[in-house]
Amino acid sequence: MVSHDRKLLNFLNTICEMSKDGIKVYGGNYEFYDQQKQIENNALNQDLQSKEKALRKAKEKERETLERQRKLDSRGKGKQEKSGVSRIMMNTLRNKAENSTSKIKGLHAEKIGGISQELQDLRSTLPGIDKMKFGFNNSELYHGKILFTATNINFTYNTKPLWKHPLSLQITSGERIALKGVNGSGKTTLINLFLGTLEAQSGKVYRAESTSVYIDQDYSLLDDKLNVYDQAQQFNATALLEHEIKIRLNRFLFGQDDWDKSCSVLSGGEKMRLMLCCLTIGNQAPDIIILDEPTNNLDIQNIEILTAAINEYNGTLIVVSHDELFLEQINIIKTIEL
Repeated sequence: MVSHDRKLLNFLNTICEMSKDGIKVYGGNYEFYDQQKQIENNALNQDLQSKEKALRKAKEKERETLERQRKLDSRGKGKQEKSGVSRIMMNTLRNKAENSTSKIKGLHAEKIGGISQELQDLRSTLPGIDKMKFGFNNSELYHGKILFTATNINFTYNTKPLWKHPLSLQITSGERIALKGVNGSGKTTLINLFLGTLEAQSGKVYRAESTSVYIDQDYSLLDDKLNVYDQAQQFNATALLEHEIKIRLNRFLFGQDDWDKSCSVLSGGEKMRLMLCCLTIGNQAPDIIILDEPTNNLDIQNIEILTAAINEYNGTLIVVSHDELFLEQINIIKTIEL
């Protein structure tokens, strides 16, 4: 079975993980696999911290050694001048001192270079989520502010009311809401009523002034005609410089080779990461984020990345999803079921 449904994978008793290094077998269900991966990642992070400490010590040792050598050379030169050593002998001694310093520099550079390479190799094996930095700004709305109130609303398609009983509901700032219902129950219509792109045909609606972002499973907010860098620039409301945009892209795992890549060729996971990057580039986090089946086109690692990003966001969240574990992990506190 190949699946990204983590609850379904819990019913299986062996997990095989494929990577560029081959296949690794874990003798348990998904929960067991997840625990083992956490142990492996903790060990990797400890190795990283150890290497980073060794690199700092090596650089400090180099600085101390070169400083001590400089002082010895300076003291030796002073003694030679006082004792009246000839100019030829002075030049010879100076050359020896320079060669000695150069040799010391070379030895330390080799050691530092070796540790740096080991550190780089370790960092390259980090999971994507551990390399990323989200840094979402906070919504400016205070928690509890009434954003949307619907009183006995309904919408009609082909003269037939969508809901048998008119809807009445209220959404306040800071809530994390799951919107559920079978296909055709009116989830998309309710989202459009909430956004103001549709108007109720009966009942009353109140919408507070707020900023919102609607993200569907195809990430259609992204423009397939643009490349990755130009897409990021579309959200550059505060005139960040080019190198600052590229730093943000790097944080979301878009390196130099990706900046000219067309958005049309990005995978579902890459589009999700670019969308998150664009939101962090904007001047202010939106007051409301609406996610419509956001995990449908994502693998497990990218679902974890999305989960971590959402958990750093403190605004209002409305999510349509059939992924129960995802809803649990993003701390949904309220459910609207149609």
